Amino acid sequence: MIFLNESVREAARRSVLCWLATVDGEGQPNVSPKEVWAVFDDRHVVVANIASPVSARNIAQQPQVCLSFVDVFVQKGFKLVGEAREVHAPNPEFAAWAAPLLAMVGQRFAIRSVLVMRVTSVAAIVAPSYRFYPDDTTEASQVEAAMRAYNVHPTPREKP
Repeated sequence: MIFLNESVREAARRSVLCWLATVDGEGQPNVSPKEVWAVFDDRHVVVANIASPVSARNIAQQPQVCLSFVDVFVQKGFKLVGEAREVHAPNPEFAAWAAPLLAMVGQRFAIRSVLVMRVTSVAAIVAPSYRFYPDDTTEASQVEAAMRAYNVHPTPREKP
């Protein structure tokens, strides 16, 4: 079964951060932003453990995780639920799982390990405006509102 289809992959490419939720052995939740992450294949997401001791420790105790990401301009994204495990550099699997992450960071960060998530469900995330004001809300209107809120402007596109 394909969980991470092209729609999910494209949304992931447009998202700068993801948020990884874990829980420890006593049920205490933890949510932390992850800057270096990638959709690996139709069923897996990989997250670089750069500075994530709590996430790694929690995954060792309780493998259930939730990873969410949103394109802040269109205000749409996805929530992925599944189980994760930590893969360290001495493990023969490490090189394959870490490859897309190492391509992203180069020498900027040292990757201590890779958190490999096997996705079991995917749900869309959309801003409430899409649901409550469907006649007035478009991706273009959401982008325009977000640009005003963040005080950013689109860069001019080069002509071919």
